[in-house]
Amino acid sequence: MSGDTAQPFVATDRWRRVLAAAAPSLPESRLKRRDFLAASALIALLAPAPALAARKKEKSSTTASAKPGSKPAGASTGRSRRETRTDNRSRARGRQSYRPVAEQPATAPAAAAISPATTNEHTYNAIALPDEPQPQWRTYDITSLLTLSNVKGRLRLWLPLAQYRDNPWQRALGHDWRGNFDSAGVYRDPVADLEVFYADWNSGSATPQLQLVSQVAKRDRSFDITRRGGAAERGEVLRRCLQSSDLMPTDGLVRRTAEVAVGRIKDPVAQGKAIYDWVVENTTYDPGPTGIGRGDVEAMLDSGRLSGGSADIALLFVALCRSIGIPARPVFGLRIDSSRLFSGLGATGNLRTGQHCRAEFYTPGYGWIPVDPGDVRKAIRDENLGYGDPKLVVLRKLLFGFWERNWLALNTAQDVQLQGASGGPLPFLVLPQIEAGGQRFDSNDSQRCSYSVTSRRIDG
Repeated sequence: MSGDTAQPFVATDRWRRVLAAAAPSLPESRLKRRDFLAASALIALLAPAPALAARKKEKSSTTASAKPGSKPAGASTGRSRRETRTDNRSRARGRQSYRPVAEQPATAPAAAAISPATTNEHTYNAIALPDEPQPQWRTYDITSLLTLSNVKGRLRLWLPLAQYRDNPWQRALGHDWRGNFDSAGVYRDPVADLEVFYADWNSGSATPQLQLVSQVAKRDRSFDITRRGGAAERGEVLRRCLQSSDLMPTDGLVRRTAEVAVGRIKDPVAQGKAIYDWVVENTTYDPGPTGIGRGDVEAMLDSGRLSGGSADIALLFVALCRSIGIPARPVFGLRIDSSRLFSGLGATGNLRTGQHCRAEFYTPGYGWIPVDPGDVRKAIRDENLGYGDPKLVVLRKLLFGFWERNWLALNTAQDVQLQGASGGPLPFLVLPQIEAGGQRFDSNDSQRCSYSVTSRRIDG
């Protein structure tokens, strides 16, 4: 018989003869009782000690749980009869009262020694893990200065402002402006989450000038695939983020390209990742003279030369997503600080050429997921990174679901019709626009517009 297994006792004929010889004169009923007692004694001798100890401990715990309110001998209830009568009268009148009572810790027996391991022991709840520290907010003052020259006639200027709807990664705290304009104000386009400052100068104004200061709070934005439960977007917004535009069709070659990129993938998050990877692998970064590009997706695909600025690359991602039924939108903005990733992904000093476009796509359960394929391609060009470079591998994974806080989101508007303008719509609004005498130009026209943007940290 093994030392850790107790076998049941069987009263064999041999044991019956031993018992009968020990008590030959006992009646049969008493012999049966002797058989039972002998079997019990033998089981106690053959059963291993740990099993008996465990059984005894289980019995003790069962007894304790059966009488949770039992009082140890010699202990008092700590409650007088007067208090009991008072409580009974309160219950009779329909009133209930609760007063928390601090329990006194039980005194440990003198013989029980407390080990150092017990005193330093920490208890962790494996179900409720501690929350991750939230990213720190940083506040900026962003100052725009414009001076116009060599212009004639009535003059109007439009300047895009920060997104006015607060979100978990950006807050607009206010705007302040001054200058020699005749009138100025702010208007909103709720459909595109667009807020625009405008100013008017009458004909004959001497050297139109404007200073506008915007204060914003920023923090990093990140996507965690292990956490579902993102806020559901309105249906009208999602329908709008599936539409085509003049420069961004969603059928024909665009749809065929998206189908090749996703293959047989059915999960929307994985489809967005497949399109992101395809855009990163098949485009090149070339901002050209227009800064962030023209955003003509159809011309890019028709030419077979998938090269352009951040708006071209982001809008290509958006068009491919929309063509297979994934709501997506570009987010136009401005770099306002240095980058912790690569120096080329940030901006300091005069930020007049710091415009940059990112993108986001929507999936049920997660909400809007941020991506930035343009900055991946920019880092490849600026840092001369090869496809096997560990830095590129990390950056490529990071920028699917992460936006650094050194960038200010302005709007998601496409095919923008400026209020009070005589010209046609713009593909997007990211630069200051000016109309003078019926002619439109933007802040890149250095002959007629002197434009500078600076950013200053307030805190964070």
